[in-house]
Amino acid sequence: MENRKKGYLFVHFTGESPEGEQVYYALSRDGLHWQDLNGQKPVIRWKAGEKGVRDPFIVRSVIDGKFYIIATDLRIVNGKGWTAAQMEGSTKIVIWCSTDLVNWSETWTFETGVPGAGCAWAPEAVYDPEKEAYLVFWASMTKETGDAAHKQRIYSAYTRDFKEFTAPEKYIEREHHVIDTTIVEEAGVFYRFSKDETTKKVRMDRGTSLQGEFTEMDAETLNVLMGVEGPAAFSIGEEGEWCLMVDRFAEGLGYLPLICTSLEKGDFKVAEPGDYHMGDVCKRHGSVLVLKEEEYERLQTCFGNKISERQVTGTSCQTVCLAAHRHRFERG
Repeated sequence: MENRKKGYLFVHFTGESPEGEQVYYALSRDGLHWQDLNGQKPVIRWKAGEKGVRDPFIVRSVIDGKFYIIATDLRIVNGKGWTAAQMEGSTKIVIWCSTDLVNWSETWTFETGVPGAGCAWAPEAVYDPEKEAYLVFWASMTKETGDAAHKQRIYSAYTRDFKEFTAPEKYIEREHHVIDTTIVEEAGVFYRFSKDETTKKVRMDRGTSLQGEFTEMDAETLNVLMGVEGPAAFSIGEEGEWCLMVDRFAEGLGYLPLICTSLEKGDFKVAEPGDYHMGDVCKRHGSVLVLKEEEYERLQTCFGNKISERQVTGTSCQTVCLAAHRHRFERG
């Protein structure tokens, strides 16, 4: 089949280590078994600003056909700490562009411009057909009139080229802090996944317009899964299934795949340990791009080692994630 999915690219960071807060690649044929690329070294490094990036999100633009990576300007390993990172951190989004996923442009940044904001975390983008532009959204810590304390809210702006943006607007506000929102579309319906920073759960809701009303869904598995963040959703297989990966940050166990038959049902099931392999490198908050065959082959040629049986079925990266977890700063 001409449009058959041929592979997946996972763009991520690895944690609070000297080189961990940069952009890494992993490759997969099925979206469940991952091969670390580039000798387990960063593919892109950010040496300006905070001198590190977290939460990289990759998108294939339907407007110009180019690829864009947008990321959080933050390097926790420099000793800043989580309180300062939220209250006095960078409010810029770091951006790269590519036509082939191999050669990336010089970096530029977008100053989000939310008044009084202390950070701009986990930026992502989704195409809005009503606006014929990309809705870019991120979490910022702000304090509005009447607030007893600062609060994480989701803000947004529109762009067509990731260089010119509209003025920021508040996009999601909840009773609790909300961060790590990701949005995907299926059959004309938008599905949002967001982390409740108070309960440490991921909430799922749905709506037919990005600027319209969203309704919370009763996704049983998400309701009971605690200590997770960084949701990344992508279509998988040929039967309409979806994979939602969540980072088990509280236990330091890395990403866990959840599989559902359709987003409409939200019937997520935790993948069995023998059904997936996350590679040898600990993977922290990132995103997954569905690849064409020629893109998969190009990445394998430029960044891959020959896939060995050990790489795709060997020891889980949980050991690496647990080691990183022991050095992780606790959020306030």
